[in-house]
Order: sequence, then structure tokens, then C-alpha cells
Amino acid sequence: MAADFADLLKANQEFVKNFVPEGLSGRAAQGLAIITCMDSRIAPLAIVGMKPGDAKILRNAGARVTEDVLRTLVLATHLLAVNRVLVMPHTDCRMASGTEPEIHRAIFEASGVDTRSMEIRTVTDQRAALELDITRIKTYPLLPKDLKVAGGFYDVKSGRLDLL
Repeated sequence: MAADFADLLKANQEFVKNFVPEGLSGRAAQGLAIITCMDSRIAPLAIVGMKPGDAKILRNAGARVTEDVLRTLVLATHLLAVNRVLVMPHTDCRMASGTEPEIHRAIFEASGVDTRSMEIRTVTDQRAALELDITRIKTYPLLPKDLKVAGGFYDVKSGRLDLL
């Protein structure tokens, strides 16, 4: 098992050689939480000009506001100084490239696994999905009423973030 991760352990050894603890508290220094996709082309902190310790980053397929995202936002807003939330889906997202049945079929064809018992949460209209997700946050009863919420699309080809 460790052999499968040898490259990561070697990289970590190099990281440790130059590691300097920054004394960060775990609170969001800039009061921001960013909900974005798991797509590895996205560098959330760099996109908004921040650094580690400034914001909480919540990632999942499609940048959707799921029950777990809401749970995490409750903790972040009440315990970790988050007072602003940016929901940031992106262009060229696989979750917006097909319907739910098409994605299930693609997974089955790729690996033989039948995933139809789970909701993938594909979207055919990213703007409508983003508006729904913003509403989910704004109306969630366990979040602060004065929580500031915005949504915008990140363009993976230009690096531009456009807010709604």
C-alpha cells in the first residue's frame, strides 16, 4: 500500500525540509468560505488573491451546495469566523456536460459499476443550479441571517471570475 503513495511521501519529505509553521489558527482570516468544484484546474485561493489561512475551501463535484456543505458552513460560520460565502462553479465542468443517466452510463462503461442508486447532481443549466444553491444557503435556518452570499463562474481558460 505504501508503495502506491511513495511519490507523495517523497514529496512530503522535501516539503518538511523547508516547512515553517505560520502560526495560523484555523479560523478564516478574511472571513470567506469558497464552495467550488473538485476540478484540479481550480486554485481557489489564488483566484481571489488570498493565501492559506484566509478562507475555508469546500470542494465537491460540480461545486454544489449539498447537505454536507451546509453542515460545514454551520461550523465555519459559528466557530471559524466565516461571514461571507462564494459559490464558484466553473466552465468546462464534467458535471454540466451530460445528464444524470449519461453520467451513470459513462461510469458503468468505464468501470462496470452501476451508480444509479446515487444522485450525481449533474446540471443542464449551471446558472439555474448556482441560483438554487445560493438560495439554499441564504434560507438555511442554522446559518446566520447576516451571512453574505455571492455566486460566480470561474473560467478555466482565462482565469476570470464573473459574479452573478
